[in-house]
Amino acid sequence: MSTIDLTLQIWRQKNSDSLGNFETYTLNGISTDMSFLEMLDVLNEQLTKEGKEPVAFDHDCREGICGQCGSVVNGVAHGPEKEVTLCQLHMRNFKTGDKLVIEPFRSRAFPIKRDLLVDRSAFDRIIQSGGYVSVNTGGVPDGNTIPIPSQVAELAMDAAACIGCGACVASCPNGAAMLFTSAKVSQLALLPQGDSERKKRALAMVETMDKEGFGNCTNHKACEAVCPKAISIRNIARLNREYAKAIFTEG
Repeated sequence: MSTIDLTLQIWRQKNSDSLGNFETYTLNGISTDMSFLEMLDVLNEQLTKEGKEPVAFDHDCREGICGQCGSVVNGVAHGPEKEVTLCQLHMRNFKTGDKLVIEPFRSRAFPIKRDLLVDRSAFDRIIQSGGYVSVNTGGVPDGNTIPIPSQVAELAMDAAACIGCGACVASCPNGAAMLFTSAKVSQLALLPQGDSERKKRALAMVETMDKEGFGNCTNHKACEAVCPKAISIRNIARLNREYAKAIFTEG
């Protein structure tokens, strides 16, 4: 089993009202088979034994599904590997002697709660404003009676892959949530089940996004580059079209 020694520089912040700072820790003998979060578990065990406060960080399924985990590692949301969440990042991607700077997702709309924990409830409020269908869709067999071209279904499924982790916001120089919002709008706008509310949905979700304090999209493409589910910025173009149509035609 291969092991590495690391220096960690981690953002520590007691609560949202406190000033934070980076603290440095040393870890020796970390297995390269570990995930990034397992490495943080080892650090917390070490800190607990030393009578120190462990590092708070988000996690849940640890399978790249829930979207709960997420930190910026050496300036990159979710770390250096493409199309993986932080829990799927393994320590074999680093080498002994590396220094890892670990900090929370930073955005005005994602206030820091503690250490690497951020409040991403703004995403929940965007979804609540319109990211659903309220029509009666019937039972499961009824859904199969609606003809949907395979290409359209695939585009909708690609958009629905978004797990709402917030990496897009953290990587955007403007702190924009356009990739997240556009994915949620696209997955419903593309399908006939979401057609009846598509105008209302686009207006409501964009309005909520703006109220939450997210910035504007200026096509840096940083969001697409770090998205663990490879959500395309084509969805942002679709959201812009949906919003424009709704502005000019919604009565």
